Amino acid sequence: MTLFEGRFAGRSAIVTGAASGLGLEVARRIVAEGGSVALWDVDGVKLAEVAEDVGATHCQSFDISDCQAVEHATVASVAALGKVDILICSAGITGATACVEDYPLDSWQRVVEINLNGVFYCCRAVVPHLLANGYGRIVNVASVAGKEGNPNASAYSATKAGVIGFTKSLGKELAGKGVIANAITPATFESPILAQLPKSQVDYMRGKIPMGRLGQVSETAAMVCFMASEECSFTTAATFDTSGGRTTF
Repeated sequence: MTLFEGRFAGRSAIVTGAASGLGLEVARRIVAEGGSVALWDVDGVKLAEVAEDVGATHCQSFDISDCQAVEHATVASVAALGKVDILICSAGITGATACVEDYPLDSWQRVVEINLNGVFYCCRAVVPHLLANGYGRIVNVASVAGKEGNPNASAYSATKAGVIGFTKSLGKELAGKGVIANAITPATFESPILAQLPKSQVDYMRGKIPMGRLGQVSETAAMVCFMASEECSFTTAATFDTSGGRTTF
């Protein structure tokens, strides 16, 4: 991993899903490159374990499907950080692995609450602070499944497609106001979220990647950090792919 010293100097970020996987890797890198971070995650135990290692300024443990909890966490994190310049929405779940006719209703609703509503709640709460600064970067983590669909993962695919559409709308609203919003659409990469899936589903997704391997979390984190930096200054309402060649559009 190549670090860019001082890239985030003076910048503060809120990162959701920050106790593990991509969120943790991104938070760690932002701090290593001079920024400060507030970590959000539903798993308070893991969050406490990683906070010191990351060098986090602030931590909040709560469920992002709770709009009021998101608003309260935003106020607390902005107070702790002094301001917020960057929002990384990385929290997500896979849901059940099942065909549509057998898909459990409770799993469908939960995936929508976390993967789509949660992203909306976080952006809705944080955007006013970015606009007040006249500067901001938003990165919403979608998936190649949101572009192409994965069989037996209808809730996940649908919500990630929703994140892409939501981000395109948000980016257009904010264009010209100093705030940039983009989505990233990775193919499957090594992450704790894979533990939620049967091996057959992971094998299917690996088999769709022309490079013949899963991605590494550091590879997607590198792209996210570019998207969250001042260098990403003219691309908004767009998607960035880290798919090993899988993505076709």
